[in-house]
Amino acid sequence: MELILDYPAHTAWVTAFGLALGLVVGSFLNVVIGRFPVMMQRQWQKECAEVSGITPEAQDKFNLATPGSHCPTCKTAIKWYDNIPVISWLVLKAKCRACHTKISARYPAIELLTGVIFATVVWQLGFTFTTFVYLWLACLLISMFFIDADHMLLPDQMTYLMLWTGLGFAIYSGHIPLQDAVIGAMAGYLALWSVYWAFKLLTGKEGMGYGDFKLLAAFGAWHGYQMLPVTVIASAASGAVIGIIWQQINRNKQGQPIPFGPFLICGGVIAMLWGEELLSSYLNWVHG
Repeated sequence: MELILDYPAHTAWVTAFGLALGLVVGSFLNVVIGRFPVMMQRQWQKECAEVSGITPEAQDKFNLATPGSHCPTCKTAIKWYDNIPVISWLVLKAKCRACHTKISARYPAIELLTGVIFATVVWQLGFTFTTFVYLWLACLLISMFFIDADHMLLPDQMTYLMLWTGLGFAIYSGHIPLQDAVIGAMAGYLALWSVYWAFKLLTGKEGMGYGDFKLLAAFGAWHGYQMLPVTVIASAASGAVIGIIWQQINRNKQGQPIPFGPFLICGGVIAMLWGEELLSSYLNWVHG
């Protein structure tokens, strides 16, 4: 696949640029993670009011760009030099310049995570169309991971984007046959849909949300139906390990539901990176 720019893979300059780009994009993802659920809630409230024949209450404009970055405690606007990814957090010693409220370490952590992922992808692929497709996928997965962890919510706007991008990429790149991608999307949705209804009929409770079905369908579109078992098993394994640790840390919150989306994302990424090797090793073990 031809390079978009004259910078091939496995070069220092390309990797450094990928890291810098990822840090900037990670700063934007912090905004998406924090604001998108609020935007959705406001939209739901507006729609409910309209259906009920009630005039929606006037609200200040709120989206990913407005209002500008500000301290949630003192509402002071954040200057550009206090909004440099990671560096500003370190310089300010994790405190707001105006009111000295502590700034969560999660903000620079998400920036660093995005930067490392971007640098790794660019290091492996250089600047190609495929590179930007995978960077787009990384942005969606990071956003969904933290939104679901915070709100137990997987936005349709993101799961559907991931699904359709996966199908479109299968057509463009041919990394998997389109038929496998379509079957993967169908099987991924139906697999968790079946588990959901079986669990609900047996217990009368809901064990997961519809967003989980759509997310597994999206992974099926990206890596085909063959990797779905690896995705589910890896998700369950990561969920079991992290779930036990979570319960030990939060013993006073026993019985509190834990979102499955982050574990499903972990399982899906494992399947995309090492699924073929894991499946091959398992089949060799079974057949001796």
